[in-house]
Amino acid sequence: MRLGNLLRENFVIENLRAGDKAGAIDELLNLIRNIRPGINLDSIRDLVMEREEIEDTSYGRGFAFPHARTDEVDDMFVALGISRTGLSDKTPDNIPVSVVVLLLTPSHISKLYLQTLSAFAAFARTEGNLEKIKEAPTKSDVIDVIWQSGVTVDKELTVKDIMRRNVATVKPDDTLKHVANMMFRHRLSAMAVVDDDCRLLGQITDRDLIQAALPDFKTLINNLNYSMDIEPFEELLKQEDKIKVAQLYQTDHETTTVDTRLVEVAAQMIFKNLRRVFVVQDDKLIGILLRKDIVNMIIRG
Repeated sequence: MRLGNLLRENFVIENLRAGDKAGAIDELLNLIRNIRPGINLDSIRDLVMEREEIEDTSYGRGFAFPHARTDEVDDMFVALGISRTGLSDKTPDNIPVSVVVLLLTPSHISKLYLQTLSAFAAFARTEGNLEKIKEAPTKSDVIDVIWQSGVTVDKELTVKDIMRRNVATVKPDDTLKHVANMMFRHRLSAMAVVDDDCRLLGQITDRDLIQAALPDFKTLINNLNYSMDIEPFEELLKQEDKIKVAQLYQTDHETTTVDTRLVEVAAQMIFKNLRRVFVVQDDKLIGILLRKDIVNMIIRG
């Protein structure tokens, strides 16, 4: 099914009056209430804004996808608004939000809701789509832009629906200090190790960094009275510019592809107790699937 099939002209605002995302959400909610009277607007707004507080739904590239699962509605609602001047809210890439897509769905059709979010994200990632939708003069033209994009809503959730595409990486010649800085900057517990052609070689984790300071950790665990001549972490700091990723990284890692069913990878993560699975294409790293993202996107919504 094409993404354009989910949109109706009466659920499109071609020129939002709001100056920020909260105001845009209110405009779209009022539009839905005018079309479907009797909806508890206050309750729904609380859920949408609660989701915004947990995690900003500004996707980047000029798009935002506020959403909520609520049994106040008995079917999925997709409302789209366009700000011709851009909203004032901060965004991940500093591109002002110009397109706000509000999704409301009851809990029993959460699968379609996730697939629809994924389809809109795919539409947003395509170069030129933001400009096309902003230049569309009428509601009908807005829907036609989305229809002509050819983006579809898939029948099953796959890895590409959840995976992160911007993956922080390091190379074998990078230093331990560089890895630690990258992990801190990006709030990561592990990083992919790649070569100059972005082929995946392995991974380096926070555990690997700690173990570099405690190579004799088994002795330490077995004998808590074990005495060390030097402070291990202090010694590690002296060597952080000399120790290379090549000395520490592990080649034991799991990979998958973008078209693998999400349920298959999730089962593998549970069975093997994996926190992450790397997504590859022709041996090159193109993304990462994190266990916490499955929780965030599917269970928490």
